[in-house]
Amino acid sequence: MKFSVFTASTPEWTPAEAAAQLAAQGWDGIEWRVTDQMESAEPGFWAGNRATWPLTGLEDSIPEIARITSGAGLEFSGLGGYARCDNHDDVDRVLAATAALGARQVRVNVLPLGNSTMGGGEPSGLSYPELFSATREHYEWVASRAAHHGVKALVELHHGTITASASSARRLLEGFDPKHVGVIHDLGNLVIEGWESPLPALQLLGPYLAHVHVKNARWVRRPEPDEAGGAVWVNEWAPLAEGQGSVLEYFRALAEVGYDEWVTVEDFSTDVPLAERTAGNLAYLRRVAELAGISVGAGAGAA
Repeated sequence: MKFSVFTASTPEWTPAEAAAQLAAQGWDGIEWRVTDQMESAEPGFWAGNRATWPLTGLEDSIPEIARITSGAGLEFSGLGGYARCDNHDDVDRVLAATAALGARQVRVNVLPLGNSTMGGGEPSGLSYPELFSATREHYEWVASRAAHHGVKALVELHHGTITASASSARRLLEGFDPKHVGVIHDLGNLVIEGWESPLPALQLLGPYLAHVHVKNARWVRRPEPDEAGGAVWVNEWAPLAEGQGSVLEYFRALAEVGYDEWVTVEDFSTDVPLAERTAGNLAYLRRVAELAGISVGAGAGAA
């Protein structure tokens, strides 16, 4: 098993700083965030993130991405793309870039739920069956283009989308070639929506289990009730060892199904400073992997 960091979670660092810091800490790889983002006076996870490569003109950035990554001794665990499956031009751009970089796989987003504001847009109001059918049609095209480029397009299990659970993602991709489409299983997202016991969920995905993201979340009760007097709970990101998802039990489930590929961390908690957070996460994951009986890579910083 190898460990990497998704740079959505390293907003304060430039690409060169992110690569140098993560390599020095001993991470095996990096998963670059690729999207056209909003500007911000202060660096943030979703706006003004300094470790993000813009989608517009991505082709021109490929040599620099490759130079920074290989120069730090890091591998690509994939690319963290935000292109949506119904935007074929952007999807083909990220698939081509993935192939050019030798990054092997890239996230291609599915459609959001009809009542979701995910991505900053207005809710479409469309029913789940309509959205599922449309996404299935688009992903058939995505699969064909991924095959053309010799890479894999990844569906992430994510709240607010039509694939919040392993079951829904397996249903979406059923019949497509798992050489060119797969699923990102994400512990933290599933705490928010789509939770299924990890072991049977991973077993269900079978050959479509292509990648793993690890973060954690927790539910917090608001002090004020709703209009009917009922309790109101909201989710927030939490440090890996402090959220409601058990990372140790998750790794034991990964070991049970024989998963021995990349685990990418995207820790959006802010309890401790960034460098301390990333270094601490690596130490924690190595400890968890050892307890789960999983062998891990030596890391870029190893002699």
